[in-house]
Amino acid sequence: MKVFCLGGAGKICREAILDLVQFSSFEKITVADFNEEEGRKVVEWLDDPRVDFIKVNVFDHEDTVKKMQGYDIVMDGTTITLNGKSTACIAEAGCHGINLNGFGEEDEHHDLFVSRGRTCLPGFGMTPGLTQMMAMHAAGQLDTVESVRVSHGSYRPIAFSKSITETTTYEYDPNLPTRVVYENGEFIQVPPFARPREIELPEPYGKGIQYIIPHSETKTLAKALSGKGVKLIEVRGKWPEPNMKLVRALYEYGFLRNDEISINGMNVGILDCISEYLYQSREGTETELYGYALHIEVIGQKDCNTYKHTLTHTHPSSDGSVKGWEKLRAYTRNVAIPFAIATELLAKGVVQQKGIVIPEEAFIDPTLIFKELEKRGIFVKEQVTKVEMKIEQGV
Repeated sequence: MKVFCLGGAGKICREAILDLVQFSSFEKITVADFNEEEGRKVVEWLDDPRVDFIKVNVFDHEDTVKKMQGYDIVMDGTTITLNGKSTACIAEAGCHGINLNGFGEEDEHHDLFVSRGRTCLPGFGMTPGLTQMMAMHAAGQLDTVESVRVSHGSYRPIAFSKSITETTTYEYDPNLPTRVVYENGEFIQVPPFARPREIELPEPYGKGIQYIIPHSETKTLAKALSGKGVKLIEVRGKWPEPNMKLVRALYEYGFLRNDEISINGMNVGILDCISEYLYQSREGTETELYGYALHIEVIGQKDCNTYKHTLTHTHPSSDGSVKGWEKLRAYTRNVAIPFAIATELLAKGVVQQKGIVIPEEAFIDPTLIFKELEKRGIFVKEQVTKVEMKIEQGV
């Protein structure tokens, strides 16, 4: 098998490639990126005869398709704004495809993937990706599902890479139509910082207020759990507290609209200026606590009783006590490892469906993912409690 790692020079995608080198059975692993200098650094760092480099520019559709042809799968680590272009290339090249974001840019290529007998799995990292596996694991133990609340803490600098800066500003865009909750059969659009809720994440992260974010889990879980009568799906997230305070201030002062301003006769977006500053500053590229934390709550019925399933996940510490998980790598590896696991499973033919396939339908047995994660020191934990129904007494 051969894998084409698009955007492979990126800080997250290179960690996914490392996981492929360490655990997969791929015979050829190609780092594909526009940044040749960084791409070749990745090849040198991995130091494996299966790994090579190829320069690629997804804006050159014809050339990119030609370079992808002959590979079994494309592991697409490009940014949200490029996923439409990259997926178009993958579909035409006749490869399987997988990416981290899953914001819907892939959907229009469904028929082409089907005609080529290929599968595209959009949005499989830590969240989205592992979050759906955890929710479906809980839902599979219930007859009906009332509510699903997906929460995560993403502990990393606000701008350690340009793609992460883009994700931050994208999720809190005040005009974003995809920031929705699922409630009683409808998708309801909400503004930034909607529906605050205190979530207790595993240590060392602890309690904190989280808000609704625009993630694909809201729609994919609504589809996957429609047969279980689900009434409410909410997806929340948070970053380190200084990051949250900054984004809140940017929102309240209108910076997230990215209005154009004039500086010395040049028109630039105000948020673009802030993003560049963060990317080039210590404050934007460092944080005190690194890592990732998931918290999934599923409430439903089994044998006429109501149960709450709470699932969390843990990973090696970022404090330097575990080699390879120091500081930022505790964040990037959390995202990258599920990405790599799903890439190999898809290439091996574990996923039978063709076209655009959501994670919940791709991996019917979530424990398949959990077992692979355990090999890397990432563990999913579950707590089940019976919910006593309160009955009001009449007077």
